[in-house]
Amino acid sequence: MNKKTIRYYYWLIIEFIKKYSKTIIVSFFISFIAIVASLSVSPYIKIILTRERIIGLVGNYDLNNPPEDLVNKISNGLVMVTDKGEIIPVITNSWEVKDDGLKYRFHLKDNLLWGDNRRLVAKDIRYKFEDIGVEAVDDRTVDFSLKEPLGIFPTYLNQPIIRYPLIGVAGYYKVAKIKYSSGLLREISLTPNIKNISPIKYRFYQNDSQLVNAYKRGEINEMTVSKKAIADTFLNWKNSIVTKSVDYSRLLTIFYNFKNPVLAKGNIREALAMLVDIKKFSEFGEVADGPIPPISWAHNPDLKNYTYDLETATKLIQKEEFSTESANLNFVTFFDYYDVADDFVSEMKKAGISADVSIASLDRPDNFDLLLAYLKVPIDPDQYYFWHSTQKAGNIGHYNNVKVDLLLEKGRSTINIDEREKYYFDFQKIIAEDPPALFLYYPYVYTIKRK
Repeated sequence: MNKKTIRYYYWLIIEFIKKYSKTIIVSFFISFIAIVASLSVSPYIKIILTRERIIGLVGNYDLNNPPEDLVNKISNGLVMVTDKGEIIPVITNSWEVKDDGLKYRFHLKDNLLWGDNRRLVAKDIRYKFEDIGVEAVDDRTVDFSLKEPLGIFPTYLNQPIIRYPLIGVAGYYKVAKIKYSSGLLREISLTPNIKNISPIKYRFYQNDSQLVNAYKRGEINEMTVSKKAIADTFLNWKNSIVTKSVDYSRLLTIFYNFKNPVLAKGNIREALAMLVDIKKFSEFGEVADGPIPPISWAHNPDLKNYTYDLETATKLIQKEEFSTESANLNFVTFFDYYDVADDFVSEMKKAGISADVSIASLDRPDNFDLLLAYLKVPIDPDQYYFWHSTQKAGNIGHYNNVKVDLLLEKGRSTINIDEREKYYFDFQKIIAEDPPALFLYYPYVYTIKRK
């Protein structure tokens, strides 16, 4: 190309730029804005096109401690327990009881595959039970050996079977991708094993603030929070739906320590029950009448209920003779429930009992007179672990009631629903009269989803 040709194209370009400079500048800015906008809304576009549920969770989870919701989606247990207490085979075809209830033999279904398409065999069944032996008889048969008969043992086999790293059996989903750093899960993608259900992605955050910001940025399209104030901020979002529900798997409870002679007195515990102002708690959850939730087939609807009565509570306390020093109770709780504890201590002081509130530094404090914490409510009404006098680990308040012990023993000795219902109805009546703890409420939770 000669110099004349180069100069020609140079001046042609210069004249073109002069003539269309405004158009070029406007086009540049429009393109720039469009690129920025597309990057900022790309999470929304992806969600819409893929119909993917992107769920945000708060917590430090790892491969050995995954979220329960995720585990239930990718796997099943040997059996399933229905809302009516019926035991339905899932991974197993059938089972039989041998050796006077000391052995349970389960027969697995044929042709079951893990999520990575590996064949499931009996030796893969590795439930972590204390004092229970697990032995594969052959590829399709597994034995569980107990030290003592336990009629409700099959209900414990509803826990999903998981193989490292997060590989399940016969679930609706399977894990497609895992991201983690410093040993903690950061993101998990699930793909469906059946048609007509959306893929799911879990993203993990350290606290509620990070979770909420992730929703606002479009990183997630679904989250569940326990604080009403957070949920209320999304009520006016036109592209979001807020749904309130009750979490019946948790029960906010004040545990009594029966080693303290003051709390061992029935009148004192009755007085404390009268200091609960239900109106205050009804904002935070569904008020409880006992440790078995109202959705359970074993719930007794005819239980004794206390109403707020400061005058009567004060009289009951004044009848008891105890020193001021012994009545200065150590009330332990966790940071999130401090306001509830502090409010209750104020009512106690009005009635004549003093207490100091302290924040627990451990997941399970041992040194307390009163402990405000959540009780993890099991699906099955068997609460032997929490209230039977022999249970050193679960019965943290050292509760001891012979009648309660007997009913809990009978309730877990049979699988017959009608018989068990009678035992647990009586169990609830007795602990209403002789309470091991003060049961407050099942908390409300709020699920925020994009439309």
